[in-house]
Amino acid sequence: MELGLVGLGKMGGNMRERIRRAGHTVVGYDRNADLADVHSLEELVGKLPGPRVVWVMVPAGAPTQSTIDELAELLEPGDVVVDGGNSRWTDDERHAEELAAKGIGFVDCGVSGGVWGLENGYALMYGGDAENVAKVQPVFDALKPEGDFGAVHAGKVGAGHFAKMVHNGIEYAMMQAYAEGWELLEKVDSVTDVREVFRSWQEGTVIRSWLLDLAVNALDEDEHLDRLKGFAQDSGEGRWTVEAAIDHAVPLPAITASLFARFASRQDDSPQMKMIAALRNQFGGHAVETK
Repeated sequence: MELGLVGLGKMGGNMRERIRRAGHTVVGYDRNADLADVHSLEELVGKLPGPRVVWVMVPAGAPTQSTIDELAELLEPGDVVVDGGNSRWTDDERHAEELAAKGIGFVDCGVSGGVWGLENGYALMYGGDAENVAKVQPVFDALKPEGDFGAVHAGKVGAGHFAKMVHNGIEYAMMQAYAEGWELLEKVDSVTDVREVFRSWQEGTVIRSWLLDLAVNALDEDEHLDRLKGFAQDSGEGRWTVEAAIDHAVPLPAITASLFARFASRQDDSPQMKMIAALRNQFGGHAVETK
């Protein structure tokens, strides 16, 4: 199969290599000319035989929208666009409608695997009509991990990114639980080797996971994480998960709390804690710390 791939950053570049290792041809375009195989989207489309499949791997929002808008003017009926970035599922529905007006198919695909995907494969969650998914299937097969699992046709357009969004929400909560447990272990005097406690959990426990393995890797590199600042970004998908839960009246207390914990990480001097300290002083005469 021949594939066009737009966006050759950390994920896209490794995906290009994995697809090529499976024997397929990939024509890649990136704004960084040092990474690209061609110099424009027009050149990329021109090098692909029809029906074409062009996989978009750029940041969500305006970059994805502008790329799809340009491809809509270059592609032909029967071609398919795949959005493999972290787009919101509601954007997928709009993109599919815009492309369908020109006879162009659309598939959304949530991709998980990060920097390990080149060797281990990428978990794929995709949404769209069966006819369009079939045109992309050889690429899905090349990217997914070995074995029976790691890829799913999740449903209609938008289902892939919705599934990936929920996956990331669960990831937020799992990471928060490991982080809280690690901090508590570090705090007490009786536990003298927190890193080895984490390592011991890698076998025979119900909380063993790849995230736990990565936590041990991090502690091996920096035992007490002294070199890191206590600040964590959120990708946006955690927010979307909580918003979707509100829209559908589904309680997500753990995922919501993990999202808010990231917001707290951005505050060097918490305004909320100032009010709590002031109130405790007012009603109980509790001591306050002043600057």
